[in-house]
Amino acid sequence: MLFCIGFLSPSAAGQDGFDVTVRGVVRDEVSRRPVAFVNVFLPGENIGTVTNGEGAFSLKIKSSNLEKVLEFSCMGYAGSRISLQDFDSEKNHTVWLKPVSQLLSEVRVYGSDAKLIVMEAIEKIASNYSLSPNILNMFYRETITKGSRYVAVSEGILDAYKSPYDRRTVRSDRVRVNKGRQVLSQKAGDTLAVKIQGGPRLAVDFDLVKNEDVLFDGRSIDYYEYTQEQYMMLDDRLQYVIRFTPCVTLDYPLYYGILYIDTQTLSITRAEFSLDLSDRQQADNAILRKKPAGLRFRCLEASFVVSYRMRGELFFLDYVKSLLRFRCEWKRRMFASAYIASSEMVVVDMDEAPASAIPHSESFGNRDYFDESAPCNWDRDFWKDFNIIEPTESLEKAAAKLSRLYRR
Repeated sequence: MLFCIGFLSPSAAGQDGFDVTVRGVVRDEVSRRPVAFVNVFLPGENIGTVTNGEGAFSLKIKSSNLEKVLEFSCMGYAGSRISLQDFDSEKNHTVWLKPVSQLLSEVRVYGSDAKLIVMEAIEKIASNYSLSPNILNMFYRETITKGSRYVAVSEGILDAYKSPYDRRTVRSDRVRVNKGRQVLSQKAGDTLAVKIQGGPRLAVDFDLVKNEDVLFDGRSIDYYEYTQEQYMMLDDRLQYVIRFTPCVTLDYPLYYGILYIDTQTLSITRAEFSLDLSDRQQADNAILRKKPAGLRFRCLEASFVVSYRMRGELFFLDYVKSLLRFRCEWKRRMFASAYIASSEMVVVDMDEAPASAIPHSESFGNRDYFDESAPCNWDRDFWKDFNIIEPTESLEKAAAKLSRLYRR
């Protein structure tokens, strides 16, 4: 199965006590189009989610929180707060976000050397991120398409143990899968025995603030050129926008992309970056873990998004997304097949004072993969005790279709 990732099944730890669900769609106030990947959360609580590709969201909360407000934040938009009492659990509500890019010209900010801003942001990691261990409860979804057709959908509820951010290492960080499901195409032509980078360990491997092996350790920071671009707003806070591109050639691929850095705290709040594909062989080797003999693998795109959300005075990992486009071709066959493997995870709850770390025996390893015996169950009640990223209409229909084929 392509894009193999691990699946463990210790006892599920659901988010008990949720008895109210609020639903809606977030739209741009000017264009009236849906806004994807908007953070939706309760200020002062650790409960949250993000909107899907169609701007839709649902959030399960406790009835005791109905006196509070729901907050919406997204890059380039003014933050919005709406009283939960304005939501009717029987209806979908429309939430309007106002673009704020036109307001930036009114804000006077003195720029600085772009590389220096990045270096100072790295120096301040211990001041801006948690120095106490915590466990992030995360919803994870992975989809695989062949051409325009879904061939696999996998979902899970994960626990990610994050050790303190006083050092940029993830050696002690671990991921555990509490609950999961998947549906796979049963067509022989959709199956490939290849393994590529990704999976539930995104919360560990691509936490670039903590994992210096991803970007900008003491040596690699000099491998890039940095340019400062127009400021942006996130959560009503001004952000430096720093573009970085490789300036050296090495025997392994580098990245290019954009960093968003809070102008007040110099915290890295968001990163959008992609693998440099100028050397195709290097890129393929960086992404591919395993393939059968006779199969040609070619990486076409490897892009990532990592974002952090402010809780109190500190920033915490909030959302990770990866998108891998690649082509596979068997020798002596005329046509190649194009695939897209997309993964995303969002923090839906957090334990800021865990009694212990995730035991090594329960942790998700680099060699683990979703077992094909994982339950195939696509009824709407499967996630009744958990907050999730709502599936898009096309994904929901595709998963239902695959589920019916799976049962035949």
